[in-house]
Amino acid sequence: MIDVQSLTRYYGRTRAVGNVSFSIANNEIVGLLGHNGAGKSTIMKMLSGYLEPGGGSISIAGTNMAESAREIQKTLGYLPENLPVYPEMPVAEYLEYAATLKGIERKKRAKAVREVLLSTDLGKRALNPINRLSRGLKQRVGVAQALLGQPRLLILDEPTNGLDPWQTEHMRKLIQRYARQATVILSTHILQEVEAVCDRVLVLNNGRLVLDERLENLRRSGSLLLRTCNSVDALPDYLRQLPQVSEVSRRDCKEGQCEFELSLHDSADADTAAANIGQAVVSAGARLYMLEPLERDLESVFRDVTLENDSGD
Repeated sequence: MIDVQSLTRYYGRTRAVGNVSFSIANNEIVGLLGHNGAGKSTIMKMLSGYLEPGGGSISIAGTNMAESAREIQKTLGYLPENLPVYPEMPVAEYLEYAATLKGIERKKRAKAVREVLLSTDLGKRALNPINRLSRGLKQRVGVAQALLGQPRLLILDEPTNGLDPWQTEHMRKLIQRYARQATVILSTHILQEVEAVCDRVLVLNNGRLVLDERLENLRRSGSLLLRTCNSVDALPDYLRQLPQVSEVSRRDCKEGQCEFELSLHDSADADTAAANIGQAVVSAGARLYMLEPLERDLESVFRDVTLENDSGD
């Protein structure tokens, strides 16, 4: 669906995006993360055709953005962080105007507007002027205009900004439902949003891509958490002799129990390692209370990769 190669953009002498490459398949929901100034909004603007890259290329559904930007824009929906709207216009009138700008045929506009009003739960607000809406409702108007025309690519910059918990949950379900027919790129500062709806995460730092990984793989730490009785002092030595185990760290000991973090070699099979660890515990004369994968959360991964790559170059 999307192929980005060596994407670069400078503002004067300041690098906003430097040599970024990635590909996104059909119907993926991809989270775009990074601190303020990391280059997220710049990349989204280039993907939407709003900004031209200083270098590199963007191809969407096999079409080159540099050659056919207008044609691509007809097939995508874009919610910028600060959506320009006409505050005095009623919601439905604004959406009809947005549909006109998007090139939706006159005979199809009314149906397109009705569909997005329904999907964003704005039907009761259709005749309200935008300037009388709450911040959360204005945000839903922005999402509604992005959904016009059933785009094949949906680019959302902070879509839950200003929404209450109920509206946020509604938005999550809407994004997941829409991904059945489109590719979605979601930029947000709220890591829980990414964990709740995304299949994959791209992390930017200082304009460079420092992580590109599926969430299910990201959570795997390559370690196991073991809890046993603490009456066998020699147990760590038994564990270190296992071919799958690269490191044994004692985490906590209290109330007759000890916890160990067992780091596995990259090539180790986790199931084989678990079986061998269980046998080692029994052979050492200890009791096995718990053995499970140690998962990482997105917050800790984000912190680690941005600190590691925070060179400021």
